[in-house]
Amino acid sequence: MMTISMLAVDLSKGSFQVCAVGSDGTVLYNRALSRARFALLLADQPACVVAMEACATSHHWGRVAQASGHEVRLVPAVYVKPFVKRQKNDRADAEAIAEAAARPRMRFVAVKSAETQGRAVAFRTHQCLVRQRTQLINALCGHLAEFGVVAPKGPANLKVLDEALAVEVADLPVAVRAIGTIYLDQIAGLTQVIERLADELETTSRTDADLRRLCTIPGIGPVTAGAVAAFAPDLDTFDSERNFAACLGLGPRQRSTGGKAKLGSVSKMGQTDIRRLLIVGAMSVIRWVVRKGGSANRWLTTLVARKPKMARTIWAVTTKQEDYRMA
Repeated sequence: MMTISMLAVDLSKGSFQVCAVGSDGTVLYNRALSRARFALLLADQPACVVAMEACATSHHWGRVAQASGHEVRLVPAVYVKPFVKRQKNDRADAEAIAEAAARPRMRFVAVKSAETQGRAVAFRTHQCLVRQRTQLINALCGHLAEFGVVAPKGPANLKVLDEALAVEVADLPVAVRAIGTIYLDQIAGLTQVIERLADELETTSRTDADLRRLCTIPGIGPVTAGAVAAFAPDLDTFDSERNFAACLGLGPRQRSTGGKAKLGSVSKMGQTDIRRLLIVGAMSVIRWVVRKGGSANRWLTTLVARKPKMARTIWAVTTKQEDYRMA
């Protein structure tokens, strides 16, 4: 019987499609396994390559496979899609994963540790609660605007709405005041949790050397540093800062052919959370320079006239293990 050289797995919640491939590329079997049977297969199978699509649960199963001595290859889903033959089903997906993982120049995703995924959970929880608070504030502002009570945007201006609800206004029914109080209580509870999570991120950024180093860059705070630590791959794997910026989708979109280079706008093909935070941080730095009318830092001063290169700065301070220095 031919030895299995690769197990290509199409992951799911309870059922896993496993395609076993021999050393010559022959499909030995392609069948569905339950969660428990798949875990037993990884434990009993001699060391081989375990290939999966990079998804939410692939890092957990990647760690399980590595614990059993297997080599794990996580393939981005966009690189698997071209290898799907005709109809899309679990069997075809598993074969496509095996085909993509066997390509000699395929790019793989590194398996994340449990600690790194924990950072991602903390960051995403903070962002989720911020969005929920924003939704509640917008809803309350919209409801009260129908009765002529208007306040500027943002949680800092909730005091205006609180005072309006407390004052006896003839055009504001009692039921609306009661509903407004419910909104304010919910917003206050979310604000407490958000501030606690932000304090934990700030405390971690002070104690962790890598996060503290990132926070020395203008426009990068504990939240952005935490997002880089949670979602960015190992920066030492990039040959240059340009490659890291392109990985985040900050490079231009290309439509080049026939030797003629055609560059468009930002590709937006990389990690969404990091790219969004870097853009927000860069714009805050630019607004600060414009308000102050210049800066002692020449790099900050010239930001107004050119695009900020924060992703490249992150790559430089991380790979060189140095704090940011003004140019």
